[in-house]
Amino acid sequence: MAHADTVIEEIVARINNDIITRSDFQRSKEQLLTEMKQQYGDQGQAKYNEREKDVLRDLIDQQLLLQRGKDLGITGDTELVKKLDEIRKQMSLETMEDLEKAAQQQGVSFEDFKQNIRNGIVTQDVIQKEVGSKIQITPDEEQKFYDAHKNELEHPEQVRLSEILVSTDKIAKENPNIDAIAAAQQKADELLKSIRAGAAFEDVAKKSSDGPTAEQGGDLGYFKRGSLAKGLEDTAFAMKAGDVSDVIRTKQGFIILKTTEHQQAGVPPMKEVEGRVQEAVYMQKLEPALRAYLTKLREDAYIDIKPGYVDTSASPNETKPVYTTAVAQGPPSKKKKKKLGVF
Repeated sequence: MAHADTVIEEIVARINNDIITRSDFQRSKEQLLTEMKQQYGDQGQAKYNEREKDVLRDLIDQQLLLQRGKDLGITGDTELVKKLDEIRKQMSLETMEDLEKAAQQQGVSFEDFKQNIRNGIVTQDVIQKEVGSKIQITPDEEQKFYDAHKNELEHPEQVRLSEILVSTDKIAKENPNIDAIAAAQQKADELLKSIRAGAAFEDVAKKSSDGPTAEQGGDLGYFKRGSLAKGLEDTAFAMKAGDVSDVIRTKQGFIILKTTEHQQAGVPPMKEVEGRVQEAVYMQKLEPALRAYLTKLREDAYIDIKPGYVDTSASPNETKPVYTTAVAQGPPSKKKKKKLGVF
């Protein structure tokens, strides 16, 4: 008989020595619904209905990959530290303790938060080592994909820009007794002079730009004609790849632009999009290869699914655990779990 301080959790699936509980299953369904609504808006519920049948499959996939990662000695420790630090910087937090507090304020256990990130790192590492590294792409496959998807690759004339911003507001706040506009222009002129003298634009942006893209070397991404203010557009589209503008006055202060790419309208030549084509062909080949790999992992594992639940990628060659007479009437279907804060 269960004690009053315990909660009985139904076990939905056993994968070797690991289990998936009903609460794990429900939590994953809730997360999927939230993601679909965020991504597809009004169509989110319909997208969820299409994918809901695969929730248990995905949980089993993850357990199999995590178990394989353990076999391969993949811990994800180093990558976890790097990823947490990236998240801390993106959220403009000073310390890891601040990140932990931010997670707690959102009602998220920091340990669960870290474990989810670690799980993602380990599974991706296993996929790359065991599946991705064995995928080969030939020039013929690249050319066939390029020829078949030219309409998708076609684009209008566009430029990829980077910027260095010298903010007049920042200077005014730091030095309220000086002419902020004149000081900002002087600083921008000096930065441009250093670039003209050979300093790398990206390095100057990282060190001296007041813009939000400073850490990325000032990269702003791509802009089509009509998406920039008239003056900026005339300047940007008149430059060739690698050109750097003069200092430009804006509402925020003074900027220096660099055109890192200038793509003419039409279908770009293969050499310009080869990386994108290779990535697309790789992803096409990865999905069936990964599914075949996961099927093999299923066949090498002991998997037991509770009646009423379905693994949509189950293999007919899977082996279920054999329970001896020492285990009364087969495997226990429930486990006891103490409530939070009760010892």
